[in-house]
Parts: sequence; structure tokens; C-alpha cells
Amino acid sequence: MSKTLLYGATKIDETNAAYAAVASLEQFQWKNRVFIVIADQDNSRAARQENQLLADRAALEERDMVILKLAGSSIKPLFGSGDGLDGEALRQELDMPDTGEFAAFLLGKDGTVKLKASEPITSGELFAIIDSMPVRAAETVRHDK
Repeated sequence: MSKTLLYGATKIDETNAAYAAVASLEQFQWKNRVFIVIADQDNSRAARQENQLLADRAALEERDMVILKLAGSSIKPLFGSGDGLDGEALRQELDMPDTGEFAAFLLGKDGTVKLKASEPITSGELFAIIDSMPVRAAETVRHDK
């Protein structure tokens, strides 16, 4: 299982293309965190990932999440809205695996990729990653006041 956490406590070189905002998803920037599930050949891991995340809709809503599923070049919103998205452009921008391979990507509110996973991630792991981000920490402080 491979998970690459691209978020860290160190200063990110924003001129590096790996940390550039994903242009095809700019409608979500500074409004939503986006989790993209790329369906595998038999859809089993993608279905498992969907079920894992959609089981706690309140937590998704609290974290301003949008969940999208990409199968081939077709994008389907699973939670939240996502209209007019181009699956092929997204596939190229994120350097996604070949069609038929499972992958999952988390984009922060700044529009950059925070996590790449080649296996489904539990909602607990995902929420822990999100909750450790500075923007999320600031949101929780504001809500506590």
C-alpha cells in the first residue's frame, strides 16, 4: 500500500509544479477540500473507498469536503457539487495512474495535492490528515469562539 503525504510542517516551494494548484478544480479553491477517487478496473477498491467516506457525511460537511469519482474520463460528484469538470484534464494535471488502476487524491483548500494513495484510506486517517492542516486548525479555532 502506498500513501504519499505531500503536506508537511516545512515551507513548501510554491514555484515547484508538484505544489501548484490544480487549475481544473479552481472552482473549489479556498472553499472546499476535494477528495478524488479514481475507479479501478472492477471498481472494488473505489466502492470500498466511497462507502468508507460517505458513512460519515456530517464529518465531510464539517470539513467542507467535495468527493468526486473519476472513472475513465467521466467525473461524478459523490458528495457536494462539481459541475463542468473535465476528467481528461484532471487526469493529466494530477498525473494519475493508467485507467483501471485505483488511486485517491486529497486537495487542500489552497488547491494543491496533499495526499496521494494507491489503496483506500480510512475516514479516520483522512480526517486526521485534514485536521492537522493549518487552514483546518484556523477553522476550528474560529468555530470555538
